[in-house]
Amino acid sequence: MASSGHSSALSVTVNGRRHQVTIDNRTSLLDLLRERLALPGTKKGCDQGACGACTVLVDGRRVNACLTLAVRCQDAEVTTIEGLASDDGELHALQRTFVEQDAFQCGYCTPGQIMSGVACIREGHTGSREEIREWMSGNLCRCGCYVKIVNAIAQAARAGRS
Repeated sequence: MASSGHSSALSVTVNGRRHQVTIDNRTSLLDLLRERLALPGTKKGCDQGACGACTVLVDGRRVNACLTLAVRCQDAEVTTIEGLASDDGELHALQRTFVEQDAFQCGYCTPGQIMSGVACIREGHTGSREEIREWMSGNLCRCGCYVKIVNAIAQAARAGRS
């Protein structure tokens, strides 16, 4: 990554597509995704890492995009909510269970909930409803859809889908 003063050249793969951009070194991953790469699915909630609305996967690990400097993602693989569905438009298994369980109301937190849920399943933290709740505790839902969110994650985990 080339750097000149306050900006750097960044090469990052987002949802399977390689991007080469020059960014201000202070740019968050969230702002890069939303403002520069036109991927609005990742939501800006608190902008302090407390709500989880901005959760994305970086090299398979969940991160709060609002707290992650984009320059730290040099050569990384980033997956956003837009990257979960297959190329033919088929929803990811957890997206489908969110629909089946009606696990959203206003929908603002849903992208972060789903991305964190995908990680929760992949990490093997779905042994019980309590375990799911604990590992999803960094994602807040002001509408209170927690029971349905846990149901969706448990259903996808039981079906072996992640």
